[in-house]
Amino acid sequence: MTAAIKTVKKDIKVAKTDATRKDFDMRVGDTVKVYQKIQEKGKTRLQVFEGLVLARKHGSEAGGTFTVRKVSGGYGVERIFPLYSPNIDKIEVTKRAKVRRAKLYYIRDKAAKEISKRMKMEMTKRDSSHLTKAEAARLEAEEAATAALEPEVEVVEAAVEETTATE
Repeated sequence: MTAAIKTVKKDIKVAKTDATRKDFDMRVGDTVKVYQKIQEKGKTRLQVFEGLVLARKHGSEAGGTFTVRKVSGGYGVERIFPLYSPNIDKIEVTKRAKVRRAKLYYIRDKAAKEISKRMKMEMTKRDSSHLTKAEAARLEAEEAATAALEPEVEVVEAAVEETTATE
């Protein structure tokens, strides 16, 4: 699959009141900042939750919601916000992206795969500390070769699946 997300431009659009939220153009794939009112010890403060909009449900109805995902401290955090919640001070679109899906739930798996790949690379680097320079260079060359072959392997696997499905 080719890249499904392409960054288009940086627009900053803000929706503060319920009237502007009805016509607010926030789409799946946008990076948004949600300013949420938090009450602590009799005082109200604003807390910002910035992330990628994964889904938008029920449109601009009274019960409309949107799901935002961010990575905080190495963990993926998702929150579902009601569009017309009085606890949301404002919603700010910081970045637009052109997406070809209505829901971006696959981003969860994609992020997990990327993290596990990084961890595997780190483990091989740690394990290669006792190797000679020639062995370490050979391992790096093998990793680079497998990284270069991954797209070809996916294409071959897809072709095999197509032929078995038609038979």
